[in-house]
Order: sequence, then structure tokens, then C-alpha cells
Amino acid sequence: MTTARLAVDIGGTFTDLALEHGGQRSTVKVLTTPAAPEQGVMQGLRTITAAAGIAPADIALIIHGTTLATNAIIERKGARTALITTEGFRDVLAMGNESRYDQYDLNIVLPEPLVPRYLRLPVPERLDNTGAVLLPLQEAAVTALIPLLQRENVESIAVGLLHAFVNPVHERRIAAILRDALPDSPVSLSSEVSPEMREWERFSTTVANAYVQPLMARYLRRLEADLHAAGAVAPLFLMMSGGGLTTIDTACRFPIRLVESGPAGGAIFSARIARECGLDSVLSFDMGGTTAKICLIDGYTPQTARSFEVARIGRFRKGSGLPLRIPVIEMVEIGAGGGSMAHVDTLGRIAAGPESAGADPGPVCYGRGGVRPTVTDANLVLGRYDPARFAGGSIPLDAAAARAALLADVGTPLGLSAEHAALGVLEIVDENMANAARVHAIESGRTYQGRTLIAFGGGGPVHACRVAEKVGINRVLVPSGAGVGSAIGFLRAPVGYEVVRSLYQRFSSFDVAAVNDLLDDMRQEAEAAVAKGSFGAPTVEMRTAYMRYVGQGHEIPVPLPQAVLGQEDVAAIRARYDREYARFFDRPVPGSDVEIMSYAVVVTTVPAGVTAVAPPGNLFVTETVPVCTRAVLDTATGAVADWAIHDRTTLTPGARIAGPAIVLETETSTLIGPGWSAAVNALGYIEITR
Repeated sequence: MTTARLAVDIGGTFTDLALEHGGQRSTVKVLTTPAAPEQGVMQGLRTITAAAGIAPADIALIIHGTTLATNAIIERKGARTALITTEGFRDVLAMGNESRYDQYDLNIVLPEPLVPRYLRLPVPERLDNTGAVLLPLQEAAVTALIPLLQRENVESIAVGLLHAFVNPVHERRIAAILRDALPDSPVSLSSEVSPEMREWERFSTTVANAYVQPLMARYLRRLEADLHAAGAVAPLFLMMSGGGLTTIDTACRFPIRLVESGPAGGAIFSARIARECGLDSVLSFDMGGTTAKICLIDGYTPQTARSFEVARIGRFRKGSGLPLRIPVIEMVEIGAGGGSMAHVDTLGRIAAGPESAGADPGPVCYGRGGVRPTVTDANLVLGRYDPARFAGGSIPLDAAAARAALLADVGTPLGLSAEHAALGVLEIVDENMANAARVHAIESGRTYQGRTLIAFGGGGPVHACRVAEKVGINRVLVPSGAGVGSAIGFLRAPVGYEVVRSLYQRFSSFDVAAVNDLLDDMRQEAEAAVAKGSFGAPTVEMRTAYMRYVGQGHEIPVPLPQAVLGQEDVAAIRARYDREYARFFDRPVPGSDVEIMSYAVVVTTVPAGVTAVAPPGNLFVTETVPVCTRAVLDTATGAVADWAIHDRTTLTPGARIAGPAIVLETETSTLIGPGWSAAVNALGYIEITR
């Protein structure tokens, strides 16, 4: 019986594939095909199976992650969507919570709702905060909306009613009426998509789900059909933003849970590498073609969050985007990738990103019609890439074209050579990433002292040493397969599902029985979702409560015991909250009661065990011979020197390299800067220390 498993990660520039079969791993990068992403997947499938000497029918499992849902929201290319809501609340999407992400900008621009006002349709009904019916649903008002929905060619419908997270009866009745009259129009219910209090976030998440649902369902079904036509009939699983895998049916129903699927795979990849190497405090650094992602991992577990913003008006500014209440691995995403375009701004400063050349036309050096210089062009001009081996040799690079573009757009306006223009571009990009990392650590209440930076993605190993220098990290780890790290992470992800619900409680009047009933219902729902793809594998459950002092505006997560709660557990949970609060804000608030706003239950299959490897010092040290030397301009000093060039395929465990040097491989390059040295550990990972 075959055990081959395939992972596919569609990014903004490259589609990465990783295939594990017979104890071996094959990887490949192909350019993403934005107009029809499944075409790039199928091209990669043909390439990787041919290289591995297997047929698509030999694949036992396919795991997929994609940015398609995110891009549809950012580019406003989703379905024509309507929102049916409680009478008097049609403007919740536009009003939000009335906060301003820039208090002093008199001309502030806020994100436009995905549904225009004339398609936000109120119906008479009302529930109170306990779910009791104050005003019965007027079904005739719902039926009267059907001609309007047909006339406006509405493709997808969101239903968000006040307090539906407590009692979904009215939402479910509206859905039944709509499905009878409009069977081809998918309906998203807030009580299913995001059953939590705070109507703005709940409505926004439900609308976003409805907005991308037709697009994602069509794409996933096309991909499934193309895979089957090629002979790959293995089950297809989708990577979710929270780090678990789900079935294609669930993904088609709740595609909003896929918005951060690619970056989530990268965080899982880093967590696995950290466990293998016994590193309990790391910084995951994933730099691809369009963005860079930074995630803190402690105790081999990535940070998670309950909220996320997409399509920010103020790039990377909290509060300027559309809020989504979904389980997500918490990270900061920066518009700094290989395709980030460089220019001189109106103040005469070098700037790079967030605009990206993407896969089409791509960087100038790709020779596909790009005219504006990018980070990849700058790295090539400085000698960091081998033009003949980039992306496995599938994309020969044109260094002369890259040099000319850098000179035209950056060098000439500032009186710099092409090389020094490239140096400036890379220094700006590195500083942008380092600054985002610093802010992320501060916001998370953590530091970088003693951490190891795990670098992957096509650009991560190229920029890792310089970013590490800037944030004060003295150790960098570049695992094998780094260029397609997120795809490999998919192969390590458990099948899992998270259920979140709200049930307002205070410790002073904590109803243990009600909470136990809620948690048990949530566990059953999560287990049912996981059972569809776990194939009987053992599972583990994790419970979390989101709490705050009475009167505060935001909650912090606190783990709960996995057993049935007793009255004796209440004091212990309260003490745990006080400790967590003190970790974030230095000290607890004595005498204040605590309120619990919502609960989360996660059920996942049990991940395979990992054994830590021996440190390089216990290995036989071997001399390494470079394949050649190359003149490289160092971004830290601006000096040009001959750097040793090594081929990663020739490096064996125990090999040591003194910087400055470059290690070339199929999907990326690893820079070992001046003042750094590298050793290869027992797994073949490159450990770089300063």
C-alpha cells in the first residue's frame, strides 16, 4: 500500500509542492498561475511525480493551502453578497466599533464593507441577550426579499441577527426559506461561522465567508476534478488558519477559515523543527515572494489568536482592516518579499514594498515583462543568487536586466551605482522586517533574548543573518527544504477543528453546570468535524476561556482543565487568569471580579512523536571545500569581498563553514554573514551562530 503524501502551498509568486514517499522527500517550485491557480498545481504535480518516479495514483493523501480567499477580499473580487440582519442594525458593518486607527488624521479612510448598504436588508425579529424571543421572526418579510435578491443577481447571502450566537432559531429559519427559494445561492449563518458576541466582528466574519464562498467552492471543486482526472484520487485536505487540517466539504462551507492557511503551515514547520532540535524558544521567519511572516513559538507551540484583520487600508496598521473572528496562528505579516518593488519616494528615500510584482510579470530578472526592480533583483545584483540554479533552474535569471532596472529607478535618482542601490533596497527591507519583529515581541509581552531564528521560504535564509543582527538574535537555523517550508509544514499538521462560543459568566456567580454543558456540546461538534478526516486516529482536546476584568474591553486566553469542571476548579482558574494578566501587564488588579466572554475547544489528532537530534559538537567535524568564490557586497558594511560558495547537497552532518559564505540549493540560498559561522547538525540543518 502506498504511503506517498503531497502538500501544495499556493503563494502570491510561487506554488510550492512537497512530496514524501518511501522515506524520501521531493520538492518543487513553480510559478503561481493567478487566473487559474489549479493550473500551477497540476503543472507542479506532473513535475514532482515524474521526478520521484511515481504516478499520481500512488499518492495516498493531498494537503493544500492557498491565499485565494485572502486575495479575493483584498482585491474585492468575491461574490455579489447580501446581508440579512435584524431591523435597525443594517449599518453595523459600516459603523464598526467607532474606533479610529489614526486619531489625528482628519481625512482618515476606513475600509468599505463588502456589502453595500442597499444589499444590507433588515427583517423584523428580536432576541434578548439570553436568547429569549422578544419579537418573533416575520417570515413574510424574509419571503418579500427574494425578488430583490433575484433582481440584484445576488450570488451569496449572509445572515447575521442580534444575539443569534445564543439562540440560532431565527437564523436557521431564514436559511430554510432562502434555500427553498434560491437553492443555488449559498447561505452563511453567523451562528455557524462565528458564534460569538460582538456583532460587528460576527457580522463582518459571516459576510466575508459568504463573499468568498462561491469562488472558493468553485476553485476547490475544479482542483478536485483536475486531480481525479490526472489519476490522483487521494483524499484532499485543506490547511486552516488555526493550524489544523479539514476536509474539502468543510472548507467549501467555511472558506473564511483558510485565509491564513499558507503562513499557518510555516509556523507548524518551525514548531516541528524547534522540537526536533530541542529549541523551546524560537522566532519563525518565513519570507516568500510577496510577504514575510514572523511568528513567536514557545514550548514548541505557536501563538494563537481569536481575531485577524484582512484588507487593511493602512498597511499593517491595526484597526484599519476588516475584522475576522476565526481561529488563527498569531503572526505579523510584512509586505516584504522577493517580489516587493523598490522605488524612491517623494522625500528622496529608498522604499521597498508593500506592492509586489507577484508571479506575473514577476521581478525584472525573470524576463517575463517586469520593469520595476524588486528585492529579488537586488539580491541577484549583489551576487546572492546563482542565475542558473534559481527555482531549481526553471527560471534563468537575467542579472544585466536587474542591474539596469535598479540603476534606472533607484541608482540614478540618488546618484548611486546599481550595486549600492541594491544594497540600499535590501537594508530597507531588512529593517522593515526587523522593526515589525520588534513590535510583535513587545505586543506579545516577550523578548528575543536567547531565541533562535528559524529561517525558511525562498527569501528567509537569504535575509536571516541580517534580520537576526538587527533584533539581537545570535543563532539562526536553516532546515532542509527551507525553500518550501510551508508546504512541508502541511505534512506535519494534525487534522483538527476549533469551536468557539460565547456564554457570559462571572467568577462571583459562576454556573459550573452551564459551562460544562456548553463545553461538552462544543467537544462533540469538534469531534464530529475531526472524525470526517481522522480515519480513527487518536485525538486530544484543548480548552480555553477568554477572560477580562469587569469593565475592560479586551480578553486574554486562559487554559482550562480538560476534565469536567467542579466548583473547586473555579478558584484555580481565577488564579491562573491573574498570573496570565500579570505576565502581560506586570501585576493583577486586586478586588476586581473577572468575566468570561467566550470559550474555545480544539480537538486534533495526536501528532507523531519527535526525538531531538544530537548537537553538531557531537558529530565528526569535516572540512568543507567551496565550489567557487564570488564577489559579494555586504549589506552591513558596504564592502565588497570574495565569499565562498558551497553546494548544500555536498554538506554532510558535522560540516563547518566560516563566514562570509553562501550555501546554494535548489529553492533558496543561505547567507552566512561576516562574523557568523555555520555547522550542519545530524538532521542536515544549517545552524549559524554569531
